Amino acid sequence: MQSGKPDGATEWIESNLQLGAVTNIKSAGGSSWSSTYIYTTESGPKLFVKTAMGRNPAGMFQGEALGLRAMQATGAIHVPEVFHFGALPSGGGAPGGGALRGGGSFIVMEYLDLSGRCDQAKLGRQVAHMHLAAPQHDHGAQFGFECDNTIGGTPQPNPWEDDWVEFFRKHRLRHQLGLAGNSRLNSLAEPLLQPGALEKFFDGVEVKPSVLHGDLWSGNIASVDGEPCIFDPATYYGHHEAEWGMSWCAGFGTSFWAAYHEVIPRAPGFDVRADLYTLYHKLNHLNLFGGGYAGDCERLLSRLVKRL
Repeated sequence: MQSGKPDGATEWIESNLQLGAVTNIKSAGGSSWSSTYIYTTESGPKLFVKTAMGRNPAGMFQGEALGLRAMQATGAIHVPEVFHFGALPSGGGAPGGGALRGGGSFIVMEYLDLSGRCDQAKLGRQVAHMHLAAPQHDHGAQFGFECDNTIGGTPQPNPWEDDWVEFFRKHRLRHQLGLAGNSRLNSLAEPLLQPGALEKFFDGVEVKPSVLHGDLWSGNIASVDGEPCIFDPATYYGHHEAEWGMSWCAGFGTSFWAAYHEVIPRAPGFDVRADLYTLYHKLNHLNLFGGGYAGDCERLLSRLVKRL
């Protein structure tokens, strides 16, 4: 067990989950903005805890928690259960010992023993049924989410909109282009952003809000006891095809697509909309990592403008 001040996650676990004392905290790695830990409790069950220093929980883990709960509510696919998210006060204990110099936030989740790749056909069917599930919110057929969240480390705004194309134009493309501040990309994108332009890609397509994972790539997909499991979401309610904007980084095989489209048939214009949804994630990667993603964005923009 850690020495010194107990951290906020330990205090919450010991006070609320009736699992006894936290007996061990083991680092499980992390990212540029968060750290992850496995907490072992006196009664046996393990918990998965993520922390982010200097981050407001409403800006970080609220989005993750509500996203996981929205996907879980569909009953279609396994996601980690969320127990709590909250603030880590400045001067409090840090996981594993020591003290926090500044505040932060944390989230406590079910610990899952993840193993490699899952059955692709089963994953495809389950994601399709998640997309078909009726949204569990009070905003009818609107697009957006209950809170803003993040895509990687990038803020992702999710205000409610009645129109999907308007939502995507304003809160996905314009948002990422604004963050990039790239004059060439802005010039290339301008024809797409004009009123009525993106709408052409949706002629004859009925768009209904689906629960989206929002960042579905291979690093956020695994297997638990032989069943597909998805995690680390950037959830919102949007067009189900927007889920595939990260498929270039997901390794979905033919059995995945066959199973998915058996449940949700492929609609006319799928390929051009796939470029549109990929553009959002390529822009985000440009904002996160820079480098060659600018060229990818230029090629996608040029291809899309030619299809207008």
